[in-house]
Amino acid sequence: MTALSASIGFNCNPLDRRSDKRDDSSFIERLRNDAASRFLVFNGDVPLLKSAREYDPWFLANETAAFGDPLQSVFLGEESDGSGRFALGFAPVPQDSSANPDHERIDLRSIATRGLVTDATLGILAEAKSMLDWHRRHSFCANCGAATRIGAAGWQRICDVCEARHFPRVDPVVIMLVIDGDRCLLGRQRQFAPGMYSALAGFVEPGETWEDAVGREVMEEAHVTCAKVVFFASQPWPFPSSLMIGCFAQASDTHIVVDTNELEDARWFSRQEAAAMLAGTHESGLSAPKPFAIAHHLLKAYVDKGASVLGS
Repeated sequence: MTALSASIGFNCNPLDRRSDKRDDSSFIERLRNDAASRFLVFNGDVPLLKSAREYDPWFLANETAAFGDPLQSVFLGEESDGSGRFALGFAPVPQDSSANPDHERIDLRSIATRGLVTDATLGILAEAKSMLDWHRRHSFCANCGAATRIGAAGWQRICDVCEARHFPRVDPVVIMLVIDGDRCLLGRQRQFAPGMYSALAGFVEPGETWEDAVGREVMEEAHVTCAKVVFFASQPWPFPSSLMIGCFAQASDTHIVVDTNELEDARWFSRQEAAAMLAGTHESGLSAPKPFAIAHHLLKAYVDKGASVLGS
């Protein structure tokens, strides 16, 4: 992993995923019963963190017994010392702080924004959240409709009726900063925090390259055409399970027509404005995404290097 990729939220995951051992039940059970192994506990799609001294999402096996039997269990991988890491998913219940004063439910966005765990743990939490969400959404076979069961240490769902095997999916999403010399194109969706603008983004469609997706999405959302697309970096985005493909795009025209079904607003911002938004000093109180999001790093690279991010 490059230094750039490692600096983006959710990108640092040090586990050896051991995909070659997921069907080895004795190997998985040995790790599950190893006293050095640790478990992430999810209450619905929200991680549970110990909060007695500092926030810690890792539980011992005997500590997880208090929560009952999990609905899902996923082997996440091995640490460098050979100990296992697992994710356990439990049915969502309201937090009762009086019953568990040392436990706190904190959603993953807040964990990332507040910097409550290490970068490595944040990356593992992203893996766990995406996998548990996939299990919750795929308990029935898409082929015949029968109930499925978990296989391969959590990395498959198996239908015993039609024998179909289902695998976790990742949705590719392009997120692009469109550049016109000393200014860049940013938009805002209605659900964004007040005053926040970000890079445009959209899902890659079947039969489409990510480069073509950049051009299509920018045209659809802002009616701006792009002459050149350059890859920047990628980011796992566990909401629920996407891969953000970060790009810079060279605008070949500059007249904006906003698709109000997709965006509340879109406009050109100068590099100086973008710098102020990143620093929280914009005169109109406008802001940019936080550092855990790849959009923040796209903007920062442009502020630092200008149009040279597009290459020669």
